Amino acid sequence: MANKSLNLINTRPGGEVRYDGAAEAALDNNEPAPAPDLAAEMDAPAAVPLSGEPGKDDGAGCHAGAEKMRAQAEASGNSELLEQYEKDYPKGPHDQPQSMCPAFGSLRVGLRMKRTATILSGSACCVYGLTFTSHFYGARRTVGYVPFNSETLVTGKLFEDIREAVHDIADPEKYDAVVITNLCVPTASGVPLRLLPDEINGVRIIGIDVPGFGVPTHAEAKDVLAGAMLKYARTEAELGPVQAPDKPRDERPAVTLLGEMFPADPVVIGRLLEPMGLAAGPVVPTREWRELYAALDSPVVGAIHPFYTASIREFTAAGREIVGSAPVGLDGTAAWLEAIGAAANVARKDVDAAKQAVLPAINGALASKPINGRITLSGYEGSELIVARLLIESGADVRYVGTACPKTPWSAADVEWLKSKGVEIRFRASLEKDVAAMEEFKPDLAIGTTPVVQKAKEAGIPGLYFTNLISARPLMGPAGAGSLGDVVNAAMKSKHRFDQMRDFFEGVGTGANAGVWENIPEDVRTFRMKEKRKRITAEQAREKAIEAPTGC
Repeated sequence: MANKSLNLINTRPGGEVRYDGAAEAALDNNEPAPAPDLAAEMDAPAAVPLSGEPGKDDGAGCHAGAEKMRAQAEASGNSELLEQYEKDYPKGPHDQPQSMCPAFGSLRVGLRMKRTATILSGSACCVYGLTFTSHFYGARRTVGYVPFNSETLVTGKLFEDIREAVHDIADPEKYDAVVITNLCVPTASGVPLRLLPDEINGVRIIGIDVPGFGVPTHAEAKDVLAGAMLKYARTEAELGPVQAPDKPRDERPAVTLLGEMFPADPVVIGRLLEPMGLAAGPVVPTREWRELYAALDSPVVGAIHPFYTASIREFTAAGREIVGSAPVGLDGTAAWLEAIGAAANVARKDVDAAKQAVLPAINGALASKPINGRITLSGYEGSELIVARLLIESGADVRYVGTACPKTPWSAADVEWLKSKGVEIRFRASLEKDVAAMEEFKPDLAIGTTPVVQKAKEAGIPGLYFTNLISARPLMGPAGAGSLGDVVNAAMKSKHRFDQMRDFFEGVGTGANAGVWENIPEDVRTFRMKEKRKRITAEQAREKAIEAPTGC
């Protein structure tokens, strides 16, 4: 490719992507590795430190703290952006939940859309991690990357490279839209994606900033991109006729579904709505651009995931009614159908008919697979509250629900219902709080993130990973009512296996003393404290040396 401002990172199997000269490093011998001429390869001059003093800021890029990066971003003209993020995604009592890089959420949304190109601008280590994770989750799509160094960052050449890359890839024969995402470093440095053209050759250009110090979780980053796309599509629709959706238009009023969910759930919701003369509309985030118009055209939006604040703002601007919660369990389905009926002005007899058609089946499904045991639940997907409702209606004794996502007006119905059942709810829950709840309530099953499940199993408590084993199942209607019983009951029945393992490994020690020893190592606390003080002193000295943070 003639244009060297854009590196294409192919996430398909086969072919090695080279980010640096690590492949030439010597491994088990002392022979020096050949030094690749990377500067010439990237057609870039040697880096100029941000402080203007050689060596002053070397290596600072990926180690600067969130507060320093936020201050740098505000000084670079991004204060308005960060203020909007604070309104949309309030952090609450915790600085930030322990979650994966938030940009993975928006990246995943873009990679799932047809005819949509994705370009990242950020530190190479961040781009590597994000593309690796996207491939791990089966994206099988190409990701563009605009590299930079200190000089291109501070002189504005990075923005020029981004603009050149966007022009190069904007092919209307291949794409409807190009998404360019600023990660931490370009956001902190004020790289102005807003100055990119709105469209090139008929291809829409969507620029978003998804810094780890501004967007708390990857779940909310999905909303950052979905909201930006909805805003663009709404503007297009207001200016005149737009392209019709690929699927045949349903003449019935539709209910747009907000938030990612199991593929069968929209189908189930569609069946729930049929007796009311309604249809299930598109799921936002959508899978292609034209679905955005259909989503905006629906008179009612079901905020299945209530934290999609930016998306809800666009639907509200379009005059759409927003309904929170979801049709989960007996009470949840009945209340949701009532709320949808009221928002869509459905006749009382039709709402009653819809409830009568499905509630007996849900009741039967709940009764057929009861759950008998105490459970603590936590996660970062945003569906934790509705899963807790379903578990409780299945008979489980749920004592605690922790979610990394924020409390919003559209989660109020779920909060009220759960509190009436005596459940402790913690928004923006930290790992420490989730673990403390597990230790306090001593559940028969801990459902949570990977580190929570690890702590549970170390304590001999069965655990299930929320994202892959719980949220990746049908939750809505009769199908959802019977979906959790088998996996949850099977996990709780495995308690004896954990007891056997604990008995088997009894006496082998923990932490630094784990293993079989002739003489058990002494706990030299004074040495550890001395080394800790050294590390703290070194960290403080390094932070003082960093005057202009440029990384995540």
